[in-house]
Amino acid sequence: MPYLLKTEPSVYSFADLQRDKNTTWDGVTNPAAVKNLREMKAGDQLVIYHTGGEKRAVGSASVVSVDANDPRKPLVKIKAGKPLPQPTSLAEIKSNSRFKDSPLIKQSRLSVVPLTDVQHEFLLGK
Repeated sequence: MPYLLKTEPSVYSFADLQRDKNTTWDGVTNPAAVKNLREMKAGDQLVIYHTGGEKRAVGSASVVSVDANDPRKPLVKIKAGKPLPQPTSLAEIKSNSRFKDSPLIKQSRLSVVPLTDVQHEFLLGK
């Protein structure tokens, strides 16, 4: 299943992930977001979304491994993919009917959001 991961670019940006090549996605405390992290599987595809002043999907990544031994703090290792051919703004996402029932719109504070395959392909520009 694809997911969208939100990050504040001044704290950790997609460029930082590309530089590091991989990282452990941590600092998530919202119970619904933590549940989404626990449900991830190696190979799941990810979209990295910059919050703050940008509010746009900017890059791709994938899940390398998930250690959910501590259910409150799952350790999800991810690896960088490529920048999206065309970043997608929150305004574009909100205006797209593919996202009308998405937690990305309905639960805007959620930092780890499941995506449908159709939503994922749209964000990748396919």
